[in-house]
Amino acid sequence: MATRRSFLIGVGSAALTAPALLREARAAEALTLDPQLPPGVQTEAVLEALPGKAPLIKLSYRPPNYETPLHYFNEVFTPNEAFFVRYHLSDIPEVDPDAWRLAVGGEGATTPFELTLDALRRDFTPVEIAAVCQCSGNRRGLFDPHVAGVEWGYGAMGNARWKGVRLKDILDRAGIAKETVEIALEGADGPPLDTTPDFVKSIPIWKALDPDTLVAYEMNGRPLPHFNGAPARIVVPGWTATYWMKHVTGISARSTPEDNFWMKGAYRIPTGKFPIVQRFLSQETAANTPITEMVVNSIITTPAAGDTIGMGSPLVVKGVAWDAGYGIVAVEVSTDEGQTWTRATLGPDTGRYSFRPWTFPIKTDRKGPLTLMAKATNAIGQTQTSTLIQNPAGYHHNLMHRVSVTIA
Repeated sequence: MATRRSFLIGVGSAALTAPALLREARAAEALTLDPQLPPGVQTEAVLEALPGKAPLIKLSYRPPNYETPLHYFNEVFTPNEAFFVRYHLSDIPEVDPDAWRLAVGGEGATTPFELTLDALRRDFTPVEIAAVCQCSGNRRGLFDPHVAGVEWGYGAMGNARWKGVRLKDILDRAGIAKETVEIALEGADGPPLDTTPDFVKSIPIWKALDPDTLVAYEMNGRPLPHFNGAPARIVVPGWTATYWMKHVTGISARSTPEDNFWMKGAYRIPTGKFPIVQRFLSQETAANTPITEMVVNSIITTPAAGDTIGMGSPLVVKGVAWDAGYGIVAVEVSTDEGQTWTRATLGPDTGRYSFRPWTFPIKTDRKGPLTLMAKATNAIGQTQTSTLIQNPAGYHHNLMHRVSVTIA
């Protein structure tokens, strides 16, 4: 079975290891960050463009962690060039699509095999699904008190149409044994040092066999960008992006739970603290459990915080809402610090895992400060919180979003 490294071009010498290949760019307008972000982010974050990307908010370069500016979420689907970038490891070689191989096997596979990109496209039924990809730590930088980790604002997420093939169809060809409990996933990116744990994730077998779980090779009608997992990645709609393995090169059926650092030590939340329906029981302990599905959420995308709006001018508040796929049934807006709430108008439904746009007209007939608040509710009764749910890693931030503007 081919190893991950045997079909990579220039290991360690791709875009990220040669600063000369980095295109720095500044947007015409100043970068405005949420004042709740840590002081270090306020002073160090810049707008910068990686190859093939629009200027994004750079939080770190090695590994690259770049978030999408909030205004891009005025669109239901996030442009590929503006889609956030998140890596754990800094050795990120560019993969030659013609040389790429996907090794499918493991102890639970009766007929292991390898796939080329052409075979992946040719031999399986193509599927397209709209889904939000969101880092587990989105909005971590807004936790109070602050917690360790990448100090994301609102933009460690994006919504796209993902095209590929069902992971289930690939596993069916491999002949998965009934003893299989998890499917392990490995990508082409690797650690800079031998002592750094390689990034390998697993998902429960039932989630791997979900018809919505994909091996995707297109994003918004185009090949996957390099920094979003080219030539193929795992898509797990409804679940946080830690399982959406980029540059996927290995899929292994396991009869025992994966026990590496990234499963046993990272991406875990206190057991019973969040209203999670889909649990990862083979990895759960009495103290903590792997993060799985996203919690219900929404943001205000227009107006922007700090905007000044002329009295009497038309103002339509806009935003997007999303959840783990149960379906957004309502978004409510308050202009009086949450004392009263009025339903917004929901926009088109582009899929249960997709952003749901919403709008809410406001009268601007009184001068002075105005604070807007938004909260979403899904079909199983979950709603955004009014109090932050504290947890050590800063996951699942879904406080009702607040935006303050001035009517002048």
